[in-house]
Amino acid sequence: MKRLIYVVLMLVMIACKNVDQNTETKKYPNIIFIMTDDHAYQAISAYDNRLTQTPNIDRLAAEGMIFNNACVTNSICAPSRATILTGKHCHIHGKIDNDNTVFDTTQMTFPQIFQEAGYQTTMFGKLHFGNNPKGIDEFKILPDQGSYINPDFITNDGEITIEGYCTDIITDLSIDWLENRRDEDKPFLMFYLHKAPHRPWWPRPDKFKDYSQKEFPLPANLFDTYENRGTAAKTAEMNLLGHMTHSHDSKVWPDTVNSMDNVIPMQDEWGVDAFIEEYTERVNEEQHALYKPIIDSISSFFKQNWPGMTDEEKMIWKYQRYMQDYLASISSVDDNVGRLLDYLDTNGLAENTIVVYTSDQGFFLGEHGWFDKRFIYNESFKTPLLVRWPGVVQPKSSSEEMVQNLDFAQTFLEAAGIEAPKDMQGESFVSLLKGDIDKWTREAVYYHYYEFPGAHAVKRHYGIVSKAFKLAHFYYDIDEWELYDRLNDPMEMKNVYNDPAYAEVVAEMKEKLAKMREQYKDSSENDQMFIEEYERQEAEWTAEEEAWEEEEED
Repeated sequence: MKRLIYVVLMLVMIACKNVDQNTETKKYPNIIFIMTDDHAYQAISAYDNRLTQTPNIDRLAAEGMIFNNACVTNSICAPSRATILTGKHCHIHGKIDNDNTVFDTTQMTFPQIFQEAGYQTTMFGKLHFGNNPKGIDEFKILPDQGSYINPDFITNDGEITIEGYCTDIITDLSIDWLENRRDEDKPFLMFYLHKAPHRPWWPRPDKFKDYSQKEFPLPANLFDTYENRGTAAKTAEMNLLGHMTHSHDSKVWPDTVNSMDNVIPMQDEWGVDAFIEEYTERVNEEQHALYKPIIDSISSFFKQNWPGMTDEEKMIWKYQRYMQDYLASISSVDDNVGRLLDYLDTNGLAENTIVVYTSDQGFFLGEHGWFDKRFIYNESFKTPLLVRWPGVVQPKSSSEEMVQNLDFAQTFLEAAGIEAPKDMQGESFVSLLKGDIDKWTREAVYYHYYEFPGAHAVKRHYGIVSKAFKLAHFYYDIDEWELYDRLNDPMEMKNVYNDPAYAEVVAEMKEKLAKMREQYKDSSENDQMFIEEYERQEAEWTAEEEAWEEEEED
């Protein structure tokens, strides 16, 4: 009898201990940060269902909060990611562009803080800068941009290659960690980072075949002539017809293009080389057998029809090919987000896990005739943001407040009950997640783009954006201002900076912009410093190239 009583008491004590551990763990929510690359908000059906359906991503909106005015501080990949990790603007953390500048590695990143607080930290997918992410216990990250097909990964133990489709593989890696290496006694912070739908938009073979037969509605301003806009819009190099390559982007065999005499605009060498690097050098025979019939079909149509098409017909064909591959890539992302969410549900992790879905910036999907991003204009500047936090965020809730990627670090830290460093420049939006809008004080956000001269020739500019207006200053080789009435001109087709009716708005927005630059410690001196550094590097690279050419001649 005594033995029975002892056993019962021990079982009760163990049960109580487990309850205490679970209660303790409940105080520290798990966080899964899902980020895609260049995923336009208008390509998520929770935002806009005209282009595609994303039922799994939409689950986060149905079960949590959708942000309709989320945006970035600088619409380009590596700088956006550095801002997310540090909670600081680009001029502070140093990564102002993709290629010419380096991240200040002395900066504290929020994963380091989570790691110090006892969280398990993991990262799977695309980081895009640095090969040894700070504060991450286990990682498998793509080198630089990474590859869609049979991708390489940098790991804690060296570089590996995994055969298959990148979006599926990143999910496999994430679920494998959750299943086999997660410490159930610790909360975790997981970065689940997809390469898709970054250019050149290689879908999985089955999606490639399916979507190549689809047709999508045209943007209302696909044939924008940039009337009533400034120099920057008129000189940018991201027009679907003029700048989207035939092979790298539209998936026409390079040999097909080279065999034709009347391809206008002509395929550039970079597009051919990039196609070979991304596809020809990576696929195995089995994968090639699946891709080849679709590429053959695309190439056959191109060869037979392109020479006789009008410019308008060419533009539409380019748009349809773009959307077919871009949206097919997103379809795989949506499938895999569903896999991860199902795993959380099945394994009892959903209740205490915050799931965030976003992209490193927005993207043009033919609006203004463009692809890519970089501008302060809406499709580039806005980014999707959906947050599910069971028991805290009301299902099917939404926010119109202007939150930025600058805010993620402080938001996650507050959600976990961890104090944020005082030098972070964002603002936690936990109050918005809890429905307490009165605690949110921000009325406008600051933006600054630097990568010019550079890819796509989008000029340097900074600006301020409120719910009602957007003021931008384009500088370096020009000195132009643009103002857009966001409520009356949501497609941003008319610059009203010089309209007398907006004179008071211009004066007020300029005053706020000056204060904001001072608040975030940005300045014309910073602008000049970065310009001088860029010009110094360009001079060095030019001298090295000339020396190399002379050596080759000798």
